[in-house]
Amino acid sequence: MLRIPTSRPTSDIMQLTSPAFAANGLIPAKYTCDGAGVSPPLQISGVPPGSRALALIVYDPDVPKSIKPDGRYSHWVLWNLTPTISAIEEHRSGGVSENGRAGYIPPCPPNGEHRYIFQLFALDKDISDAKIYLESDLHRAMQGHIVEQTELVGRYTSRTSSLLNLVLPGIVAVALLALGYKIIASRRSA
Repeated sequence: MLRIPTSRPTSDIMQLTSPAFAANGLIPAKYTCDGAGVSPPLQISGVPPGSRALALIVYDPDVPKSIKPDGRYSHWVLWNLTPTISAIEEHRSGGVSENGRAGYIPPCPPNGEHRYIFQLFALDKDISDAKIYLESDLHRAMQGHIVEQTELVGRYTSRTSSLLNLVLPGIVAVALLALGYKIIASRRSA
């Protein structure tokens, strides 16, 4: 739910960008499992006046249902960021991720290209007293207190996944040829 206020100029609408990658662009390997695995730098602008805190959620909505039934993986959850900050620095520590693990989990898609959604929320309430161990806890704490939100989408295909996409068809072709040869050989001997 992205709310765009009508009383503020378009240039003042809250935005989340990154100097490391463009909107819908490829996330550099440095920020993934194929690199250093550090969190990317993010820039924040247009936070609505009166906001008391900011929260950030980073998730992958493209997880195969066979791996995770809801198809969603939480890579990073940060809260109680001061509304006056203009950036979240590279290699930022803190927060939680999937299953309550501490900190940022870098993108590492098991299959093909995945999207990584960076959602920024401006809140009208400080939620420092909230007990947050999972993304769902943050959603409960923010309920009814979101003034505005925005998002930045990055994409990534892991090197392992890319390599499998190149090698797997060759392996399948060799297996099919071997099977065909075996069938032909068994028919000749019969």
